[in-house]
Amino acid sequence: MTQRLALVFASLALSIGIGLTLSRSGTASAARKRPLVGLSLDTLKEERWQHDRDLFVKAAEGLGADVLVQAANSDDTRQIQDVEALLSRGVDSLVIVPHNGAAMAKAVRLAHDAGVPVISYDRLITGVELDLYVAFDAVAIGEMQAKALVERLGSRRARVVRIHGAKTDNNSFFLKEGQDKVLAPLIKAGRLELVHEDWAENWKPENAKKIMNAALTRLGPTIDAVLAANDGTAGGAIQALSEEGLAGKVTVIGQDAELAACQRIAAGLQAATIYKPLPLEAGAAADAAVRLARRRPVVAKAEVDNGAGKVPAVLLAVTAVDSGNLLDTVVADGYHPFDEVYRGVPESRRPKRK
Repeated sequence: MTQRLALVFASLALSIGIGLTLSRSGTASAARKRPLVGLSLDTLKEERWQHDRDLFVKAAEGLGADVLVQAANSDDTRQIQDVEALLSRGVDSLVIVPHNGAAMAKAVRLAHDAGVPVISYDRLITGVELDLYVAFDAVAIGEMQAKALVERLGSRRARVVRIHGAKTDNNSFFLKEGQDKVLAPLIKAGRLELVHEDWAENWKPENAKKIMNAALTRLGPTIDAVLAANDGTAGGAIQALSEEGLAGKVTVIGQDAELAACQRIAAGLQAATIYKPLPLEAGAAADAAVRLARRRPVVAKAEVDNGAGKVPAVLLAVTAVDSGNLLDTVVADGYHPFDEVYRGVPESRRPKRK
């Protein structure tokens, strides 16, 4: 991690600590020297969630806590069972990355009935009282994605395909909201034409590929750009474009700064992604989870509405990444190694290391 990122994290860690003080009583942590934190993940099939798990566990352990991890393989029933299992193990606080934000309201109620505070991590759990939400600002991410798309298209009239995320994930709607802030006026003015859009079930690249194939079948090689909800769906779209000889010719925007996406950017196949420094998010969530486990106050400088009321929130900033700043962002921060990002790129096309 670079000094820049380390300083940002240190500053964030010091600030997390407003007034979110729990009234629920918890005695489990008092009976053990190290608090026990439960982490319930939707899935570990995607690269980024493996990063989140490892970073969260490392940060929590560094703060003197132990962590139990469960992954539900994108199955709502299994995730409820995972939460029940973590509660039966006596966790002092619970962090949930929901597969389905609405379905996980039941898990929150189970935890609260057991006197365990709950943090919704990265994806918002809806329709229930929450103790805290820790995430990157998804509306801001969507806005940044759309701005990156528009900048690369220039002033010409362009035909755009949108591939949204999973309907079960509230982030998909936040991303769309942010994108719409930028795109809607341009569509109304006739500068952009939205020619095809659909939702990729479970965020799966293969579902994004099907959406892109459908667009190509109907429209042929007349598509100028693809705005994809994340790098996985961007990868599915690029696979479909590649089969038609259009990869690198159509502007594709994703988000998450996954290694595969950064490699595509370096190779000229993807235009941009949105870099979300996961050490910041995982570190913020771990800090808050350990504080709540110890029944200490937590500061949250923002709030979001999850349908049941205002939820205290820690919302983190992000950075747009393209070929021009790959080296100064994901590589400089140690998020991905230089040799991996530029694997397969001829030496003459690689930037010089600083």
